[in-house]
Amino acid sequence: MQTFFIVAILALGFLVTFQIAKASEYVAVLRGEEKTRKQTNKINAFMLLAFLVFGLIGVFYCNATLKGKILGEAASDHGKNIDMMLYITLALTGVVFFITQIALFWFSFKYQEKENRKAFYFPHNNKLELIWTVIPAITLTILVGFGIFYWFKITGEAPKDAMVVEVTGSQFKWEFRYPGKDNILGKKYFKQISDANNNPLGQIWDDPANHDDIYVAGEPLHLIVNKPVKMVIGAKDVIHDVGLVHFRMKMDAVPGMPTTMWFTPTKTSKQMKEETNNPNFVYEISCDQMCGKGHWSMRGEIVVETQAEYDAWMATKKPKYWAAFPDKDPSAKQPAAAPVADTTKPEPVAMLAK
Repeated sequence: MQTFFIVAILALGFLVTFQIAKASEYVAVLRGEEKTRKQTNKINAFMLLAFLVFGLIGVFYCNATLKGKILGEAASDHGKNIDMMLYITLALTGVVFFITQIALFWFSFKYQEKENRKAFYFPHNNKLELIWTVIPAITLTILVGFGIFYWFKITGEAPKDAMVVEVTGSQFKWEFRYPGKDNILGKKYFKQISDANNNPLGQIWDDPANHDDIYVAGEPLHLIVNKPVKMVIGAKDVIHDVGLVHFRMKMDAVPGMPTTMWFTPTKTSKQMKEETNNPNFVYEISCDQMCGKGHWSMRGEIVVETQAEYDAWMATKKPKYWAAFPDKDPSAKQPAAAPVADTTKPEPVAMLAK
């Protein structure tokens, strides 16, 4: 029924528009083509000028109202640089936008059709073409240069003290793996993936580095504030994309081809709740690549906390190796109980010889 009403409304709108167009044609015939055209041009010129004024007011209003209120300030070190680069880009393109749009609408109003006015044709000018080609080319080259610089910084070598976390995308969830005390992620092989054998990532158990790796799925990703984090990103089925909007980071998750990026979170989740005045605020990890019919639901959460809070949380986790091999879990091995003396039987009494 809802679909029927939508189709009916669209059909009715088309019919009304068609009838208005036909009525305009009839009015033009009755009043004369030339007179109608001149009057229409005059009306359009004033409408363009009004659109310019109200459009610019709308731009300034939206900027003043929404700036910094949708996402807030960047919550990572690289994110601040990316925001700055974006502001510079908007400033440069904004100047060009205002100059060109004001000139366009003002000239449309000022030089509307009038009696005894002839159009002036300006087909070619080498100097002008050189100016509007060279200046934008140099400006865009500089902007692209900054973009490449930050890109290589984000995807380059992470600091030596950075924590490491593996992020794996699969339809339609995020899976995380943390290295143990050795801070080394164990090797994987996709043919080893087996949920039935408690090996959802295909870890190679013969690799000792896998024995202390922590696997987490269906829970938030935990990061430490003011500590660099290197993300090793991959996928198990199709191409996904790790989108960290609050950190201004983004990286493809490609099956069989791990990608990396690193950044330093600068604000805890608690701080962001206070800054945004939103007690329900959470850092989000989203899939920014269309990956199937359940793409819309592929959303995860990130908790940024202090080192002490992270350590307390990590203390509650066990290596995935223990789940795959329960007999290796130290907590599952109970020490043998000491024998208990049987007090129900009388103790032997020595027989005395008569």
